[in-house]
Amino acid sequence: MRQEKPKRHGREDDEPPEPAPAGRARDTTVGDDTDELLDEIDGVLEENAVEFVRSYIQKGGE
Repeated sequence: MRQEKPKRHGREDDEPPEPAPAGRARDTTVGDDTDELLDEIDGVLEENAVEFVRSYIQKGGE
């Protein structure tokens, strides 16, 4: 029995659509925000890592 390939919807050609230029600017902003957050977490861990970890330990019944 011969199987048929499913029909594709959308663009007829095989080339992927070009990314929007504004997307690259947003990626940079998200990367900067992520770096700032990671720096803040590093600072907290350097000051008091034990307390940071204890805040995530489950208490009985949680």
